Amino acid sequence: MGKMEYIDDIVKWEQEFHFFYPVTVRFSETDLFGHLNNTVPFVYFEQARVEFLKSKGLMQKWLQPESKTIPVAADLQCDFVKQIYFDEEIKIYVKANSVGTSSADIHYMGKKTDGTICLTGRGTIVQIAKQTGRGFPWSREMKALLLEKREIVNK
Repeated sequence: MGKMEYIDDIVKWEQEFHFFYPVTVRFSETDLFGHLNNTVPFVYFEQARVEFLKSKGLMQKWLQPESKTIPVAADLQCDFVKQIYFDEEIKIYVKANSVGTSSADIHYMGKKTDGTICLTGRGTIVQIAKQTGRGFPWSREMKALLLEKREIVNK
């Protein structure tokens, strides 16, 4: 596996994930060569990120009509480590690697059923004020929830 600039120590990095969202590669997500289309991991990252934020109770707060804030994806990156094919089961792991004033650096890791890493990625989410579109600071409680390291029971 090549060196990704956002991963210092792959073994340590891998051990820091505690949440995953399972996906199965659909036929429509593959290309003429039978492997996963290169745009699809971003959809998987989104699905896993939403479920991760739900597991923290944050998504439910943002979806409230009275909520003054929402999360937005500011950037996304994916590194393809191994080819992925139709009907393979992948666990998409998610963690908040670091949390700033109103942003969070979210990391992703895709693993096949044999435990090998097939995808890695990262992205920044920013909590913004609905009215202004500007960054809105995380509360102390939200920061703690994002950085909390606990095992989560997944679907």
